[in-house]
Amino acid sequence: MNFLQIRDLEQQFGSPFFLLDVNTLRNNHKKIDDAFRSRYPRFIIGYSYKTNYLPFLCKEMRRLGAYAEVVSRLEYDLALKIGVNPENIIFNGPLKTAEDVELALDNGSLLNIDSLYELEYIRDYCIENQYKMVKVGLRVNLNIYNNSETRIQEGYKISRFGICVSNGNFEYAINKLNKIKNLKIVGLHGHISTSERKVSTYKQITMELCKLAHDYIGDSLEYIDIGGGIFGELPASFHIQAPSFDDYAEAVSSVLNQEFSEIENKPYLILEPGISMVANTFTFISKVVEVKKVQDKYFVLIDGSVHNIRPTLHKRNLPMEVVKQYNETTPIETYNVVGYTCMEKDYLAHNVFGELPEIGDYILFENVGAYTIVFNPPFIKERPGIVAVDHGAFFIVRRKETLNEFVNENLYVF
Repeated sequence: MNFLQIRDLEQQFGSPFFLLDVNTLRNNHKKIDDAFRSRYPRFIIGYSYKTNYLPFLCKEMRRLGAYAEVVSRLEYDLALKIGVNPENIIFNGPLKTAEDVELALDNGSLLNIDSLYELEYIRDYCIENQYKMVKVGLRVNLNIYNNSETRIQEGYKISRFGICVSNGNFEYAINKLNKIKNLKIVGLHGHISTSERKVSTYKQITMELCKLAHDYIGDSLEYIDIGGGIFGELPASFHIQAPSFDDYAEAVSSVLNQEFSEIENKPYLILEPGISMVANTFTFISKVVEVKKVQDKYFVLIDGSVHNIRPTLHKRNLPMEVVKQYNETTPIETYNVVGYTCMEKDYLAHNVFGELPEIGDYILFENVGAYTIVFNPPFIKERPGIVAVDHGAFFIVRRKETLNEFVNENLYVF
């Protein structure tokens, strides 16, 4: 984008703002779907709402045929509001109320049990609906190691999610559910958050789930859900040799095709992509307000914040482009890009080496579609607007927040 295009968008929608590239979103969906479906036709994408639940984006996912993968009643209700067929909602998550379970089962949604307390809700529901065949899935807590080192995110030794196999809880849950006459266990869910996102991890998850399915579920099995967390297409500046969608698909599908080779109606494979679907679909565009020198350091102040692009406050610089107001060259310097908050740690980029930006220039941060929208608090300043571009047309999909939304009078008591 050139300076005049960005300035026109700023005049229409304010600064800063997010820009959603709808075509990139569609391409991501197609690439993931093609990679897996070409190898294993019974394939379902369950888009992870928690990663980015912008309603416009979720509706586009629905239009493309993706299921809604939700982890709360709030997300479940959002899926219903934007027109998702309840039978195309996958309800995961560690915290469900009895009312949540009742609604999901009434609607025929895919419900994956995460903890033993949910068994009582399931039992009570089945008693009250004796003439209905109820179907549920179980999230499994698996031990996934690489050379005796844990693969779990943040280096934790064990995952807190799912029903544990190694201590007997999984078998206990199976036995308890099997005593309910009008209930079938039809699926296993094996999402594990890992930092490395290795192909071998997803292959191992698939193998473990298939073994448990053969041992405990048998002919009732309708789906194997391997969760999400796979790498998407990463910027070159990250210097990470990431697996492709084809790499993941080949490893997982080869297991399923072998394990269920003699079964005509093979179980569905469910993948729950979030980051890989939306990270590279968003750009954050912010304006340079000041360039100051403190001692021997340059600080470029923009009207955005680190919370807009890196809500988890990781230290990696995102791909960044300076769109200059004037064509004249400026001095080559090392500088930091900092935000509008009063927090010392509000750095959007550290030690950038290049032409020093000037007041009035724009800075574009790419690859900011994952978790930014949902983690972005209205801290000190309002949430920025979100603009979508589709076939060259720009339109608003979330307006810039005002005081009425910042401190909603229907919510707060004055």
